[in-house]
Amino acid sequence: MKIFLNGEEKILETKMTIEELVEKFELDVKKIAVEKDLEIVNPDLFSSTVIDEGSRIEIVHFIGGG
Repeated sequence: MKIFLNGEEKILETKMTIEELVEKFELDVKKIAVEKDLEIVNPDLFSSTVIDEGSRIEIVHFIGGG
């Protein structure tokens, strides 16, 4: 299945949820924001939001500093 992740074409072996994608890339859910097809996804919905063929996913990392 072809998707676009942060502007780059990626191939996923099977359908998956946002939660599964985040786990696949070993990201910390507390430090990211996810947008699917131009809509921000609430972290509470990561496990129920399925990524579709051609979906455009943007993942933004929050970085602290001082």
